[in-house]
Amino acid sequence: MRVLGIESSCDETGVALFDTGQGLLAHALHSQIGLHAEYGGVVPELASRDHVRKTLPLVRAVLDEAGSKVSDINGVAYTAGPGLVGALLVGASIGRSLAWSWGVPAIGIHHMEGHLLAPMLERPAPEFPFIALLVSGGHSMLVQVEGIGAYRILGDTLDDAAGEAFDKTAKLLGLDYPGGPALAKLAEQGDPSRFRFPRPMTDRPGLDFSFSGLKTFALTTCQAHGDDPQARADIARAFQDAVVDTMVIKCRRALQQAGVGRLVVAGGVGANQALRAALSDLAGTLGAEVFYPRLEFCTDNGAMIAYAGACRLQAGQRQDLEVQVYPRWSLEELQAL
Repeated sequence: MRVLGIESSCDETGVALFDTGQGLLAHALHSQIGLHAEYGGVVPELASRDHVRKTLPLVRAVLDEAGSKVSDINGVAYTAGPGLVGALLVGASIGRSLAWSWGVPAIGIHHMEGHLLAPMLERPAPEFPFIALLVSGGHSMLVQVEGIGAYRILGDTLDDAAGEAFDKTAKLLGLDYPGGPALAKLAEQGDPSRFRFPRPMTDRPGLDFSFSGLKTFALTTCQAHGDDPQARADIARAFQDAVVDTMVIKCRRALQQAGVGRLVVAGGVGANQALRAALSDLAGTLGAEVFYPRLEFCTDNGAMIAYAGACRLQAGQRQDLEVQVYPRWSLEELQAL
């Protein structure tokens, strides 16, 4: 089965073509970073308009790269949520319309399921069951995964997600948008011993995440020391170390609680090299395995949607002609295959 995937949940337009026999055939991504940079964050209306402009040209580019014709397509998958409602509607409307005009089935995909399954595009791919750490601008969660659609959320975001906290702290430090990668780069110059930030919610049982207090701690530290360039690097290092340590502590608890020896890490923050190194060390200590998607598939992309869509379409799931999107949507509501 050959499936076209469309991702448009926020500020990146992703399109990909996945074949269940041959694997990923082609993918393309358009980032809106330049569009939103002057505002210091995503402007939803601008994001939606840009998806309108970019989606069909990317579809044509992906088909050309793969050497595929419309008649080769057996299904269309698109992100149905969660995300920005306008952006979701663009991708869903285009995806559903293409499927109808081509006479093939369509399926709406949960954005976080796409991230969770992105490591399946790599070799070796993780086997079920595993624990998934999903860390992005809007989500920080730990999920126990028994199979596709068989998800149990062990810990979730109570306020600011890790990626959001990275971006907001970067803004406090005067760094350009998007702030997460810029903060990580600045942290490389920081002294790890100068400041110590709290590790939120690690002094109590549970697997939920909360980073709003850490962001406030960064604010007060910046106000006291932010005029010193070296202090800014030290603050970035202390902040990143606190987030990484918190993630490691929670992942250790989740793996031990579930009795599972495999950890999947996905989402934009999953590209952070300090986090990857720390989780690899954790896996070595526990005798576990850790899996990541390639760096380009940590952020939003069409390949993860095409793969998840192929799995669900191959299992017989279909979307009716009504276009529906879900700005809020729990992973636990999905149907297991």
